[in-house]
Amino acid sequence: MELKQALAQAQQDVIHTLENYFHSQQDAQPRILSASQYSVQNGGKRLRPFLVYCVGTMLGANKDDLDKAAAAIECIHSYSLVHDDLPAMDDDELRRGRPTCHIAYDEAHAILAGDALQSIAFELLSANDFNIDASAQIRLVQSLSRAAGLLGMVGGQALDIAATGKSISLSELEQIHNAKTGALLSCAIELGYLCAPKGDSNTEAALQQYGKAIGLAFQVQDDILDIEGDTQTLGKPQGSDVAANKATYPALLGLEGAKAKLQQLYDEAIAALDSLPYDTKMLAQLAQYIIARDH
Repeated sequence: MELKQALAQAQQDVIHTLENYFHSQQDAQPRILSASQYSVQNGGKRLRPFLVYCVGTMLGANKDDLDKAAAAIECIHSYSLVHDDLPAMDDDELRRGRPTCHIAYDEAHAILAGDALQSIAFELLSANDFNIDASAQIRLVQSLSRAAGLLGMVGGQALDIAATGKSISLSELEQIHNAKTGALLSCAIELGYLCAPKGDSNTEAALQQYGKAIGLAFQVQDDILDIEGDTQTLGKPQGSDVAANKATYPALLGLEGAKAKLQQLYDEAIAALDSLPYDTKMLAQLAQYIIARDH
């Protein structure tokens, strides 16, 4: 299977799992149920669910377990986008070419939809029909909690807000994005690993190294696209980071320096994969996709 097909399959599988979940919640208040569904039906690439599926399948994990783990991390990612788009945060009216949740509904329902998606994520991970043992399932919950929390995505977002309009160092910028973007991408890999029936420390370490490299590469390419992309392709206003005076890799390294950094991170990701005794072709293709994408 080629990467495009595998991504499409992951998108289909995770949406199917989430649709089944929402269908089971029909007694919920209709508007918040609709806003929550709208927030996950966002046309995203579903890279995090894909990583769960790709790593877990490579290591022999059960498909039903991967479905729940993939849906859980997509809920966390989607909630973060809903809250990031709010007027108090990035104040964006478009997300992937369509109205953001607070524009389609209102600010109150966007906040509540984000809150609901975060709760759903941990409901999915704590389901009682996982095929792994209880200690591994607890590690799933711990991994996602940590990646989403103060030392992960939320903390990275707070660091990003604190750095807006200020001069920061390259190491400080990497700290922001290792937390804000990289933590959840690395967590997706860890969830796939934890769903597998057995693993070893060398495999886990190599996968973590790969995840850290592609997580940072994803953000570097985002920064480059903010300069070189266009609004229609990006699905959000081109130049929004520059307009908001945000710290970015091109701002610190120059555009060519940022592109060199992107290549360096790709090389690190491939080197990590080369140390694994598995078929890692799909993960290598994903790394190439991340550095070459146009949105």
